[in-house]
Amino acid sequence: MEESEKIAYDKAKRKVKEIKGFYINLTCYLIVLPIIIYVNLTYTPEFQWFWFSMLGWGIGVISHGMGAFGYYPFLGRDWEERKLKELMDKMNKIEEQRTKFE
Repeated sequence: MEESEKIAYDKAKRKVKEIKGFYINLTCYLIVLPIIIYVNLTYTPEFQWFWFSMLGWGIGVISHGMGAFGYYPFLGRDWEERKLKELMDKMNKIEEQRTKFE
C-alpha cells in the first residue's frame, strides 16, 4: 500500500469511527431518555426536570452528528483551512519581522 493510500485509509477509518460514535450516542439517547422521563413522571410529576436532560443531551447529540458528518452551517466547509492559513500567515509575518531586526 502506498503512503497516500495509507493516509486516505487512515482518514476514512477515523471518519467511520466518528460516525459509529455518533450512532452509539444517539442510540443511548433514545434508550435512556424514555427511562429518565418515566422516572421523573413517576416519582416527581410536579416538577418535570427531564426537559433539562432532554435539551442538554439533545444539543450534544446534534453537535456530535454535525461533527461526525462534517456539517458546519455556521462556519462553512472550508472555514478551518482558511483560519489555519490566516494564522500561519500571521505567524510568518511575525517571524519575518523578528528576523529582520536581528
